[in-house]
Amino acid sequence: MRCDVVDRVATLTFDRPAKKNALTFDIYAELRDYFRALPLDPEVRAVVLTGDGGNFCSGGDVHEIIEPLTRSSMPELLAFTRMTGDVVKAMRACPQPIVAAVDGVCAGAGAMLALASDLRFGTPRSTVAFLFVRVGLSGADMGACALLPRVVGAGRAAELLFTGRALRAEEGEAWGFFNRLVDPATLLVEAQALALELAHGPTFAHAVTKRLLHQAWAMGLDEEIEAEAQAQAICMQTHDFKRAFTAFAGRKKPQFAGD
Repeated sequence: MRCDVVDRVATLTFDRPAKKNALTFDIYAELRDYFRALPLDPEVRAVVLTGDGGNFCSGGDVHEIIEPLTRSSMPELLAFTRMTGDVVKAMRACPQPIVAAVDGVCAGAGAMLALASDLRFGTPRSTVAFLFVRVGLSGADMGACALLPRVVGAGRAAELLFTGRALRAEEGEAWGFFNRLVDPATLLVEAQALALELAHGPTFAHAVTKRLLHQAWAMGLDEEIEAEAQAQAICMQTHDFKRAFTAFAGRKKPQFAGD
């Protein structure tokens, strides 16, 4: 996996194109450790997650992950499934918005990594499949039963998780999985442009938005409204809020610094 940081945007690229960017044990650990460290990285304010060679990620490598798991003990299996879940936890916990740029195949754990991102761009040739049932496993993997219904609805999530069928690009956009579909040739550029806009926006406020979007599903409406009232009052104390007012009053575009 490659990591390139330009102008406060980190682009993480799965770079095993010959295997449709299949994951290995080491890549899982690398992802977990990277996203766990992001809250303390002042140089990165937004992330783009993408894949090389016209595909996003085909999930766990059959020979490097699936086959060894068939010979593993129960403690070893649980350690692995907890590690994969820890990747999603770290992605949801980091304050930086994550934009997934999804072309071609996006399957299994790859589909979960796209789902765990905050925003998803696809292309007309993107296909998404939660394939766990196709290898004799449940759809309950890496938080799928919690996250997928939030994005596409409970009934549609049940269909995808029970059948493992492919979600085609246009259907994925109509269901809300993809925020938009773009040309494959401009996918990464457009995803990075959005990430750059977010990275140069009110990043403290973006972090608050991400946290409350994540927490809202565990709150009642009254609790969520109170949490948002407190969060907004805190944001009103930031320099970004004051800069925005000054810029608007002077009919200028605000320049944010994330403080």
